[in-house]
Amino acid sequence: MEVPIFQAGDRIFPLDRVYVMGILNVTPDSFSDGGRYFQPEAAVARAVEMAREGADIIDIGGQSTRPGFTAVSPEEEWARIAPVVAPVAAAGLTVSVDTFYPEVARKALAAGAKIINDVSGFGDEMLQAVADSGCGCVVMFPEGGGGQDVCEAARAFFADRLHRAAALGIAKEHLCFDPGIGFGKTYAENLRLIARVERCRLPGSAFLMAASRKRVVGAPCGDPPFAERLPATLAAHTAAILGGADMVRVHDVKEAVQAAKMARCLREAAGNLPE
Repeated sequence: MEVPIFQAGDRIFPLDRVYVMGILNVTPDSFSDGGRYFQPEAAVARAVEMAREGADIIDIGGQSTRPGFTAVSPEEEWARIAPVVAPVAAAGLTVSVDTFYPEVARKALAAGAKIINDVSGFGDEMLQAVADSGCGCVVMFPEGGGGQDVCEAARAFFADRLHRAAALGIAKEHLCFDPGIGFGKTYAENLRLIARVERCRLPGSAFLMAASRKRVVGAPCGDPPFAERLPATLAAHTAAILGGADMVRVHDVKEAVQAAKMARCLREAAGNLPE
């Protein structure tokens, strides 16, 4: 059977293993590590460090999307990440840019980014902005169940985006779907999305889980500080991988790489490989 792929520009990711996307927040107010990598030199150094630890993709963000965040303008967002995107891409690393602004997406792709990660769900304007680029698109489900099963709602949302993308000539191989843990959902819905990946994913398309250090992993453990949520994050991501996730987005790369490799081996042993 032919192995499905996720394609981002000239980068091909066969979905016969699990990939790790390292988080790089170039912001002064991230919920987890605000300010630590705000200076371009520190951010580039961290990107290189994550690659050495095993990160397959570096996800660069110029504004926080924590609950209650205040959005910055496209101009400010680009000013923050522009000095980071180009040198990280020039180092040969696969760069993803976390933005919901089409104008920032265009500039990032021109600077060498291969993936756009849009937490607003890739509306028509963003799809049109990237349609001719050949980039990878991480499409997040930013809503809750709205009265129906949240997994069914996520899957319907993904199917709609798949249809809209196809109308613009974007093949499914360029799409990676993210259920949007922590965005517009109840605690129970977040847990269900992590536990029932197989009910959310579309056959033949990549699926990403991004629960790192979020409230859903902190709550069962007494809400420890963000930096102390690694064990709970690994548990959540392992469950998602066993259910069929192809990629995890993480703060703690080295540990996530080991956990992902083990979880993938267990999934293979169980014969639970997605179509």
